Amino acid sequence: MNDYQKLDAWIDAHFDEEVRFLQELVRVPTDTPPGNNAPHAERTAELLNAFGFEAEKHRVPEADVRAAGLQSITNLIVRRKYGPGRTVALNAHGDVVPPGEGWTHDPYGGEIVDGKIYGRATAVSKGDFASFTFAVRALESLQAKLNGSVELHFTYDEEWGGELGPGWLLKKGLTKPDLMIAAGFSYEVVTAHNGCLQMEVTVHGKMAHAAIPDTGVDALQGAVQILNALYAQNTLYQQVSSQVTGIKHPYLNVGLIEGGTNTNVVPGKVVFKLDRRMIPEENPQQVEANIRQVIADAAARCPGITVDIRRMLLANALKPLPGNKPLVEAIQKHGKDVFGQDIPAMGTPLYTDVRLYGEAGVPGVIYGSGPRTVLESHAKRADERLDLEDLRRATKVVARTLRDLLA
Repeated sequence: MNDYQKLDAWIDAHFDEEVRFLQELVRVPTDTPPGNNAPHAERTAELLNAFGFEAEKHRVPEADVRAAGLQSITNLIVRRKYGPGRTVALNAHGDVVPPGEGWTHDPYGGEIVDGKIYGRATAVSKGDFASFTFAVRALESLQAKLNGSVELHFTYDEEWGGELGPGWLLKKGLTKPDLMIAAGFSYEVVTAHNGCLQMEVTVHGKMAHAAIPDTGVDALQGAVQILNALYAQNTLYQQVSSQVTGIKHPYLNVGLIEGGTNTNVVPGKVVFKLDRRMIPEENPQQVEANIRQVIADAAARCPGITVDIRRMLLANALKPLPGNKPLVEAIQKHGKDVFGQDIPAMGTPLYTDVRLYGEAGVPGVIYGSGPRTVLESHAKRADERLDLEDLRRATKVVARTLRDLLA
């Protein structure tokens, strides 16, 4: 057998173990919010230690975590050094959105039904804790001479922007890889993604008794005026097209609204949070300035209304760096061999913490164990699931890719 066949055979022989590893990871909740994720890192480190992988535990200071609105974060780095040469990082995040309603399977059960494993984070992205770990184990089973190193980066605030995950590790100088692969889906290799601007908008009016509404200023009516202006912008965004395959146009979503005190009270304050996705061609500073101007103009048409705007997140788009070519070519080559179909290089409308590696000058791509689309995975919805054959095959693709990069 050649090395690729040996890698495949090792993964097949240890696949039941890989699935059990993933089940153990799914069974430790990492809902974010509230973001008490250090216990999952401890459990992951314990499981990795059983494979002979020592995980460095990098605890983010409590004050920084609390300031971000979370409870605990411990990021993990596993360093596997084989010889002089480049370092390839494999990053996956353990934090997830809360399960929500509508599940027909235990969101933390790791149940297997009809060849799929169900549970929150099976697809995004504890599945790639498993694929990346077992790809490295398979690589080492070859006992071949390798040039360079592999690092596993398991981090815990991607849902919150990544600044206390990869961003924190990079800023602290705890890692500086030459190339990186981040958790993704199996049928495409992603080289670009959208940026994201999230803002909290507080609309102030004046509370009053509902029997004498003229003595107050209705903050909700002011918010409606502002929201209508923002949604009008959303329609205009559809006329702007990205040149990146897989990405269409900018868009805006208002995902949370709260305000008022009681049914018989004119609301004095309304708060809403918006999410503005930016295509790679857009300038984030210009996008933010435009949003602020649209809100200010709409508020000015409502006498007595004032507005406070707080930026929650500004995540830049991921743009391809020239050095990512070896990653793309290796994944496409082995993806076609293992999956029996072409693996296109393209963009995605998601935003991820991979951008932080790009901003640090580290060429990277997004690839891992997952279905063809976000919709198919049920990510961020009830009954998130991962096809076990996608997990098996993606593990093989990553192992083969590492073999090429470090040979």
